[in-house]
Amino acid sequence: MMDFEAARIKMVDNQVRTTDVTSHSVLRAFLTVPREAFVPEKMKALAYIDNDIEVAPGRYLMEASPLAKLLQLAAVTKDDVVLEIGCGSGYATALFSNIASAVVAVESDAGLATKATETLATLGCDNAVVVTGNMEAGYAAEAPYDLIFINGAVEQVSEPVFQQLRDGGRLVTVVGYGNASTARVFRKENGVVSESAFFNTSVKPLPGFRKAKEFVF
Repeated sequence: MMDFEAARIKMVDNQVRTTDVTSHSVLRAFLTVPREAFVPEKMKALAYIDNDIEVAPGRYLMEASPLAKLLQLAAVTKDDVVLEIGCGSGYATALFSNIASAVVAVESDAGLATKATETLATLGCDNAVVVTGNMEAGYAAEAPYDLIFINGAVEQVSEPVFQQLRDGGRLVTVVGYGNASTARVFRKENGVVSESAFFNTSVKPLPGFRKAKEFVF
């Protein structure tokens, strides 16, 4: 029987701390949330490998290191209401549940959303709710949000999502695909959104969020 707790500590020490993640709340969440609960049964032994894990066709549980760096970049506080777009199996949702005030997660794959809901309930993440819907539309019903986190790489952020950001709030995601992609923070001040790039990273793309093809004459 695999010792998941030992594997979790090893993951934090070898994959997370070594990439300049020093936030106590982020490290504590990664040490607390059982990553193995969010991967398919046959993959549990691989839950702590230094890689993305496929949880449904074309959908992945993000590798621990970039995910931890993005959460640290998001500077989540106990007062934040978070919208997570593309929760997949719910792992990042559980991490946010540990750090933030409340988290709403939107997922387009109904099967993943159901599984995420069940797993989060089992773990007692009662400040997190998963809704099934179009990810590019965000989730306006609970807006505005202090933090919006898009869980995967995108080409662009859709306008409806920016509209759901509270004034003074921030949106964190990875823009671009492959090795040229960068972690970015978008901030809304007086209704105007500005963006800053922070570090290069390569994470799996989230379906949707592609730029409309421009016509060339």
